[in-house]
Amino acid sequence: MFSSLFPLIAFTAWTILLVLIVVSFRTVQVLAGSKKSNEFPAWIQHGSDLYWRIHRAHLNCVEGLPVFAVLVLTFILSGYQNDTFDLLAWIVFGARILQTGAHLSGGGVWNVNVRFTGFIIQYICFTAMLVILVRSIL
Repeated sequence: MFSSLFPLIAFTAWTILLVLIVVSFRTVQVLAGSKKSNEFPAWIQHGSDLYWRIHRAHLNCVEGLPVFAVLVLTFILSGYQNDTFDLLAWIVFGARILQTGAHLSGGGVWNVNVRFTGFIIQYICFTAMLVILVRSIL
């Protein structure tokens, strides 16, 4: 079995967890009568700072998940196995957790630098995974 599939599933689960938190917050607000269902405008901060950070962290996951999924699933479909590819997939997931944790912890310079580091690590890994993938199918 391909071990790169596990970090993809973990990344997906993490994305789902974050959206469930966002949905829970919104549902409580609507059911409590403090907000109407149409009072959560896109791209305009609403709710607490922590809620908004969770919302943005979820959107960041949604942006990276398709790239990660295409790389991993195409690699698996190619039938080629590569330990480095699998390791990079785990690093992507770890960097995603780092990025989300930094995002949730605040907006200071240090937090943003750590968040950006997590982002850059993911895209360096994506690039290396793409190179491995292209080499494996050529």
